[in-house]
Amino acid sequence: MVIREFADHIKKEMKKAVVGQDNVIELITLAFLSGGHVILEGVPGLAKTLIARTFAAITGLKFSRIQFTPDLMPSDILGTMVYDVQGARFVFHEGPVFTNVLLADEINRASPKTQSALLEVMEESQVTIEGKRYVMEPPYMVLATQNPVEFEGTYPLPEAQLDRFLMKIAVEYPEKEIETDVLKKFRDGFDSKELDKIKFESIDKKKLAECRKEFSKVRVDDSLMDYIMNIVRSTRENPSILLGASTRAGLALMNISRYKAGMDNRDYVIPDDVKAAAQPVLRHRIILQADAEIEGYKTDDVVRNIIENVKVPR
Repeated sequence: MVIREFADHIKKEMKKAVVGQDNVIELITLAFLSGGHVILEGVPGLAKTLIARTFAAITGLKFSRIQFTPDLMPSDILGTMVYDVQGARFVFHEGPVFTNVLLADEINRASPKTQSALLEVMEESQVTIEGKRYVMEPPYMVLATQNPVEFEGTYPLPEAQLDRFLMKIAVEYPEKEIETDVLKKFRDGFDSKELDKIKFESIDKKKLAECRKEFSKVRVDDSLMDYIMNIVRSTRENPSILLGASTRAGLALMNISRYKAGMDNRDYVIPDDVKAAAQPVLRHRIILQADAEIEGYKTDDVVRNIIENVKVPR
């Protein structure tokens, strides 16, 4: 299937700069195909920014980056009206959101006011400034990186913005063998600061269109639809959860499951596709009760428990 060829190409190109992290690369690819946005969360130094920059380079699309800091203002992201003395009028100067792939680096270091400036562009691929609407050129994707919220100088993202991210991908410490390969790569002269010098084979935009057309042919049986909805609704009924997943989460879970099936050369979804997508799709869309957090539960633990207890269709 074209989806599998597309995913294999991205994985091959990513390996030119990124060692390991195959699961992270696969999930970003799924999100890109689905037209969704992604949060990469992990402690500093695990190549989150490198992964995002490399992926943007492979797409061959217009790319821009914002380094989020506490003093960043919404106008620094969206753009601002500047007075043109010669023309005696105000002219709009575009901000970095006017791109195809936007890297929002350390997004949770900016204030909630600045974070929420991305809401409209993430949901509708447009920006409204002084009453005028500016539409982004498709495709459009926000790749955000963030440090765990327990870290100093971070602000939690607003729930409304979190729900607009298709997936939250946990970037964890690699296995010892992979980490050793990273050291060897840098010992042999690799420098991530010179990423632009690496010759990537950009994706074929026609292939991207074919993938999205092929996606519509992947079947989701009614029993799988019920399975997805039972998982989503279970997050609203679980006593450990204060805020459960939205309807948007159910749509995201279905779409990612369909692309996952396509990557595995199938034109139909199976329960394992849904299970594989559940953690990254749901982990950022639920809020735990205070007593559950005090007892040491994490959102991943609760989602895992829900998956284990929801009846799997035959």
